[in-house]
Amino acid sequence: MSDSLPRAARSPLLVIAALVLGAAHGGAQAHPLPFDVGERLEYVARAPHGLKGKATMWIEGPESVRGVQTMVLRFDFATRIGFVRISDRTTSWLDPLRMAAMRYDKQELRFMARHAEHVELEPETREWTEADGRAGKSPTTQPLDELSFIYWLRTVSLGPEETLTLERHFDPARNPTTIRSLGRGSVETPMGVFATREVEMRVRDARNYKGEGVIRFSFSDDACRRPVRIESTIPEAGTVVMTLASATPAVSGCAATVR
Repeated sequence: MSDSLPRAARSPLLVIAALVLGAAHGGAQAHPLPFDVGERLEYVARAPHGLKGKATMWIEGPESVRGVQTMVLRFDFATRIGFVRISDRTTSWLDPLRMAAMRYDKQELRFMARHAEHVELEPETREWTEADGRAGKSPTTQPLDELSFIYWLRTVSLGPEETLTLERHFDPARNPTTIRSLGRGSVETPMGVFATREVEMRVRDARNYKGEGVIRFSFSDDACRRPVRIESTIPEAGTVVMTLASATPAVSGCAATVR
């Protein structure tokens, strides 16, 4: 392949994944996934009352889960309010051929409260089991969790004002998820100014949002579709805005537009 292609487009695993995904959509033209093992995105996070923190999203792997080669998606967020620490460490093992989560782990600390999840998913049978004994059946053979959902969103092209209503979360209680295009925009970051595509995601999460939560993404309008800005609400911390501060590796065509 030409060296002018983005790094993700040169990965044999991801080219195969793109072919499979293309076939699943009626033979549409295949495109490589806009992310690859080794990608690392670092963010500065801000919230009301001067709260500041850091967040990192990165991809490791491949790692085998019950014989399936997966990408290991990781998210790490940490901040403090006074002497109190808030942290969120989430990991998702994603099968890039089917865009289906195989395993999910979450460790949260909020003030004095801790929350942990560890879920094993079987996409073929749609069954999932939680380490605490809970079990259920997903509504789809391509289940996602809250972290892999973000990476899946990077593969989606929405038309102006287009809305999707999906049953893709592994836990039926967390469905439906509504995705809505908010058009184009621009976001200023420590890396420069990015042209963006704005997307609103409405999720059901009784524990975190007491009903419906709204997350807004600004995805870079380029081949990498990186989330350069994420705005969401964290209980006890208010609305948190994460802004991209660095991205590695450098990919041709995915840099900020210099003002």
